[in-house]
Amino acid sequence: MLVRVQKRGWLLVAGMAVAALLAGCSSSGPSASGSAGAAQAAAEQNPGLDPGTSVGNAPAPDFRLTNQFGQPVSLSQFRGKVVLLSFEDAECTDVCPLTSESELLAKEYLGKAGESVQLLGVDANPMANKVSDVMGYTRAHGMVNQWDMLTGTDAQLKAVWKAYHIADIVSDGDVDHTPALYVISQQGRLEKLYITQMAYDSVGQSAQVIAQEVSSLLPSHPKLASQQSLAAITPYGPGQAITVPSATGHGTVSMGGRVSHLVVFFTTWLDYVSDLKAELITLNSYVTYASAHHLPQLTAVDEATTEPSDAEVAAYLKSTGTLDYPVALDKTGRIADGYQVQDQPWLALVNSSGKITWSHDGWVSLSALEKAVATHSP
Repeated sequence: MLVRVQKRGWLLVAGMAVAALLAGCSSSGPSASGSAGAAQAAAEQNPGLDPGTSVGNAPAPDFRLTNQFGQPVSLSQFRGKVVLLSFEDAECTDVCPLTSESELLAKEYLGKAGESVQLLGVDANPMANKVSDVMGYTRAHGMVNQWDMLTGTDAQLKAVWKAYHIADIVSDGDVDHTPALYVISQQGRLEKLYITQMAYDSVGQSAQVIAQEVSSLLPSHPKLASQQSLAAITPYGPGQAITVPSATGHGTVSMGGRVSHLVVFFTTWLDYVSDLKAELITLNSYVTYASAHHLPQLTAVDEATTEPSDAEVAAYLKSTGTLDYPVALDKTGRIADGYQVQDQPWLALVNSSGKITWSHDGWVSLSALEKAVATHSP
């Protein structure tokens, strides 16, 4: 079934619908016995994780595009390496960063064997296909020298999307695209297809599943540096009181529980699509207004699962000056998923019963925020 989720004005195709477009594709083979079989079964029952679909070992269609440095790059030049090929929107702030982080972590999990892996991203936004666009996305996610993010003319990109069965449609300024990641063998053959799910807490699990597939294709079958359960992860709901690390690098932040509160989810890489510092500073005025009008207090949460590092988050916040509200670090993604976050930034208002009474995708003006909170607070 084709599922469309609208986020920040962008439309992304999610779920496993793309698999049906691939001739001869089939689900992964019979489950292995023992612990491997148990892990596969757990992965298949995890709604935030795609365990992968076999795509028939057909030759991967070759292409030649331009990377973030303006250099020509072809798929065939990486013959002899396992290639992780993803399709990502250069201006995406929702599911694409989850794909990027998953493939980057997958390579890291392979340790030294990761040297035999090449990361490639193909731009899936026909309205942001300049070299500067793919470099902007690459810089924002700390991947300048970690991968090649590729772009080209409209005709070149459309040819690649068609060859890899990527749905990519523009309608009224919205972009539909399939958040796909292919694993391509050292011999240049398509092995597995993964569809990124909108689940922050499953990024590490997705990376592990992808890394395991890569390991099976490498002659040495390297052991992974990280192993974790692939079972569904229980998120932290808004009615649950929790204590998490402060994003400043000092102390902790308490949030949630049976008290009305407003939460703003963000990431520092939003700087490349908005004036993030100005938005964070503006929220100081909300804190003052809320105190004077007895409205729910504010907590900000940095979505660390898609950040280059915790240290970079702390340094960024230091550069913004004084913020009059606590900033928490969501290192597992369990907070974001518990608050049903679908994009960055994301605002959620919670009542004293632990129920979300209002949520919003994207930044809003101070006056609009104050009005929304006043309207939806008990």
